[in-house]
Amino acid sequence: MLKYWCMISIKNLKKRYDDGNFAIRGISADFDKRLTTVIGRNGAGKTTMMRILSTQLLQSSGTVEIDGLDNVKDAKEIRKRIVSIPQEASPIGYLTPMEHLKMYLCARGMSLKDAGIEASKALRELELWHARDTPSDMLSGGMKRKIFVAMALAANADTIFLDEPTTGLDPLSRIEVWSAIKRLRGNIVLTTHYMEEAAELSEAVVMVESGKIIATGTIKSLLSKFKGMARAEITSSSAKAKYTIGNTKIEYIKLKEAESYVKNGYAIKPITLDDLFIMRGVNIES
Repeated sequence: MLKYWCMISIKNLKKRYDDGNFAIRGISADFDKRLTTVIGRNGAGKTTMMRILSTQLLQSSGTVEIDGLDNVKDAKEIRKRIVSIPQEASPIGYLTPMEHLKMYLCARGMSLKDAGIEASKALRELELWHARDTPSDMLSGGMKRKIFVAMALAANADTIFLDEPTTGLDPLSRIEVWSAIKRLRGNIVLTTHYMEEAAELSEAVVMVESGKIIATGTIKSLLSKFKGMARAEITSSSAKAKYTIGNTKIEYIKLKEAESYVKNGYAIKPITLDDLFIMRGVNIES
């Protein structure tokens, strides 16, 4: 049975560390879709926000409510309802996928018998059944990450936090993990710096830079500002362009102008979520 979507409400959230630096600078947002993706480059504040939402880190100020529960006052109750998979999570090499799931589910309070039943269901659904008794250090990177997605699926949690779930994976493994994530139930908050991952999975996107939200919306609404446009790229030091990333010069042009740019040596590419960061001046060398 499908779960209802839990509302996550964030109001003026800030996190300041002892050295005086802010990781989060006053974020306010409502996450009310089945899968919300928080995107941003490394160091944008994504992981800090996820740790606060999942009750692993206290904010300096502001409030977070998950399904009406306060992340500070009601942390114990929230932890019963959520699953959080951090970016640095890695399986224990000598344990099998089945052993990982049973151990995790028993730690959450499930009986050994029920843990075995739910673990078997999740491993079958995520196509890990054939590897259920294989030590994890003999599995591919994608299958190792799928173990953690299987944990979230077997736990039947209301809300699931996935922090950079495909970092370091090859393209095929990343697609395998995407397929696994799509099978999760409950509502999901996922962070990534892969724009294609956000486009593949998201119902809503929250773009974060320097601890602030710079844009929110659906993929379609965020890209609507580029309707009828394309990206023109050239690697030439003599070319003039509004934006420069490394050695690449970039202009945003109307589609009817594409032919003339091609004649001048530009490569014409479709607009993606990456372009929202470029237009915001993120990670750009002028």
